[in-house]
Amino acid sequence: MPYQWTPDHRNLPQRAALDDAPLVRLDLSPHRSLKGKGFSATIWLMFFGGLIPVVPFIGTVAFWILLIFMMTALSALWLALRRSDRDHLREELLIWPDRIALTHWPAKGKAMTWEANPYWVKLSLHPTEGKVEQYLTLKGGGPAQTREVELGAFLTPEERTHLRDDLALVLGQLKDRPRHTS
Repeated sequence: MPYQWTPDHRNLPQRAALDDAPLVRLDLSPHRSLKGKGFSATIWLMFFGGLIPVVPFIGTVAFWILLIFMMTALSALWLALRRSDRDHLREELLIWPDRIALTHWPAKGKAMTWEANPYWVKLSLHPTEGKVEQYLTLKGGGPAQTREVELGAFLTPEERTHLRDDLALVLGQLKDRPRHTS
C-alpha cells in the first residue's frame, strides 16, 4: 500500500505518547516502481542494449549518427523516469482527539495545509468525479468552515476506497470517545 498508519489505526490509543503528539499519523505517497537499483539497472540495460546495433558500424560515419540517436533515446528514458517520480509528492494526515491536520507537498511549490475538528469532518467518496474515479474528499471544520480538500488523488480507485474505510473507522473511534471538559 502506498499509505501507512503509525501506530496501527484499528485501535487508537487513549492518549498520545507525548502531550503534543498526534494519536495517529497517515503518510501517503505515490507508488514508485523504479527506485535506486531498479532505475540504475534499467538505464544500464538500455545502454548495453542500444550498443548492440551500433557496434557493427564502428569506424564509419553511421556509427556516430547511430550513437547520437541511441544516447538521445537513453537521455529521454532517464528524464521520463525521473519525472515520473513526481519530485517527492506526498501527503500527511495527523489526527489528535480535537484536531485533524492534512499537509500536502506538491511536486513544485510550498506545502498546503488544512485543519479541522475531527468531530465535524465529513468523509466523502464520489464514484466518478471528472477524470478521477472514486474521488476521496474531506470536508469540515464546523458550520462556519466548510472547505473541502481531496485526499490521495495519486492513489488507485481501489486504494482510495480502502483508505476511505480505514479513515471512517478512525473518525468513528474518535466520535465515540467520551468528551473530556477542562
